Amino acid sequence: MMAERVRARRLTDDEGRQLLRIVRRGKHESARVRRAMIIMASASGTLVPAISRLVAADEDTVRDVIHAFNAQGLAALDPQWAGGRPRRISDDDIDVIVAAATTRPEKLGQPFTHWSLRKLAAYLATTGLRIGRERLRQILHARKISFQRTRTWKESADPDKDAKLDRIEQVTSACPDRCFGSGQFGPLSVRPCHGTCRAPRKRPARLRATYHRAHGTRYFHGCYSMGDDQLWGVTREHKGADHTLAALKSIRAARPDSYRIFVIMDNLSANKTPAIRRWADRANVELCLTPANASWANPIEAQFGPVRKFVLGCSDHPSHTVLARKLQAYLRWRNAHARHPDVLAAQRRERARIRSERQQRWGRPKPNIVAA
Repeated sequence: MMAERVRARRLTDDEGRQLLRIVRRGKHESARVRRAMIIMASASGTLVPAISRLVAADEDTVRDVIHAFNAQGLAALDPQWAGGRPRRISDDDIDVIVAAATTRPEKLGQPFTHWSLRKLAAYLATTGLRIGRERLRQILHARKISFQRTRTWKESADPDKDAKLDRIEQVTSACPDRCFGSGQFGPLSVRPCHGTCRAPRKRPARLRATYHRAHGTRYFHGCYSMGDDQLWGVTREHKGADHTLAALKSIRAARPDSYRIFVIMDNLSANKTPAIRRWADRANVELCLTPANASWANPIEAQFGPVRKFVLGCSDHPSHTVLARKLQAYLRWRNAHARHPDVLAAQRRERARIRSERQQRWGRPKPNIVAA
């Protein structure tokens, strides 16, 4: 008697798209991709013997996959195989392990400052949970807990911190086309600056050593327009209120209309002199000062990351004149390629480096306040 012909049921459009995506993007040696190929071939009318040769599997295996698809649908791609010895470490035990690993040992009565795998396994054994070091390492790796260096962070002690951050958040969200950032980048010194560059393997680029630095330092006074994502500025010998005022006038000149603009600046004494405040009142400019020790709230700070990477990194400029010329050349290229992936990546790294409070963008905005 001839055996009954086994064939997958007709595929829906969604099932066909998903199976085709799995076959195209997956690795053909994986069980999931092979099961998808079996289902697609059977649904197109290919016989079981031909499918078994196609995927290098037994005919009974092919029939089992087809029957499972007809009964379960795409869930047949991920069979829940059972078997093996019972788990010795339950999910509750894993939660206990993770809680212990992320707790400082002093809080658990241990006389050391950090855990090693051996110490952590010994402590868990005292609680009745016996586990090997390799299995402990696998659990911590699966929960994305790794051995890392400690980092520092600073908290602003400014009594008006919340009000200043809320105002910055408000103006940047409500009217970004009228928001500007201004700040100083430096000190810039004439010396070799280490960085990264392409070089033959195990033959890194060498920079000369310097022992006498007689050129002094300079500061880049930058201006950033959030609306059109443009960065400009000049290099000066010192920080000062006169240079700050010149930068503010260049920002006002970038928006020559009479509309009010908002300039976010660091909380420096050179940025809030009486002369600057009088000029800001006459020019219809609101100075939004960041809180003390919170310059990360200034949007121009993230723009200095690409400058450090692409102008100073791996450089050896002979003089401040050459450095200023190179800096202006980069600014022209940057403004023409503001959305370049390398520029955006350097901005993200700089923003993450300078941010002092994790998981907090600016502050807590007050939605009931309307920008002027």
